[in-house]
Amino acid sequence: MSAPATRARLPRIVRRLLPLATGVAVILVWYAVCLGMSSEQRFLLPAPHEVARALVDKGPALWGAALNTGEGALLGFAAAVALSFVMALLLSLSPLVRASLYPYLMILQMTPIIVMAPILILWVGPGLKSVTIITFLICFFPMVVNTTQGLISTDRNLVDFFRMCRASKRQEIFLLRVPAALPYFFTGLRIAGTLAPIGAIVGDFYAGNSAGGQGGLGFLTIIYSSQFQMAALFATAAVSCLLGFVFVAGVIALSWLSLHKWHDSFSQADL
Repeated sequence: MSAPATRARLPRIVRRLLPLATGVAVILVWYAVCLGMSSEQRFLLPAPHEVARALVDKGPALWGAALNTGEGALLGFAAAVALSFVMALLLSLSPLVRASLYPYLMILQMTPIIVMAPILILWVGPGLKSVTIITFLICFFPMVVNTTQGLISTDRNLVDFFRMCRASKRQEIFLLRVPAALPYFFTGLRIAGTLAPIGAIVGDFYAGNSAGGQGGLGFLTIIYSSQFQMAALFATAAVSCLLGFVFVAGVIALSWLSLHKWHDSFSQADL
């Protein structure tokens, strides 16, 4: 094998090994910190093997809670995607529409969820409905902003070409503006995919309901923290991270399937 080929392959191998090496280093540092703590402080930071044991011992409760949280996250995320796309189409129609509606979207985004949770509990009751709505509120705004920006940022020359060909407004929107806005749309989708599990956990923390086995990861966090089960808390955090990874990985896969054949953001050199 030639030297240039070896040099070309080496960076990819290094990129594969660096995350693994970093993970091993973090675990070693973690163990070192645990060994350096006094016996009175040890309960605050469980060792990695203790967290792994808690994952096994609390496995049924954790995975059941993860499914409940994932359901709320998925429902809120899907609703945010659908409604934000419709709202972005409306906002892209004219500057007058944007000026009329955008301030209220800002108000919605700036309203603290901790304030909305008691209101939602009174309106729809605790449980899945409230968790879904809270997740929707967290995911909705970045989707609207990014999709609207993409719809109004279409190449002016292409817009003029469509109009010169006497294309209808519907053709201009769905054959030109929507495809051109896809990279913006998927950027917002990635942000929303990151926020969806967080929103569902926060919603479950404030508005969740454990009746009928409906408690999610946020509810488990309350239980384990009140009982000072630190290893179980770390295990809950690990499962929450895994849930977020599943959402983000799904969004990245969908964006790759939609864009890799024609958009520069997915070049062959990066695969």
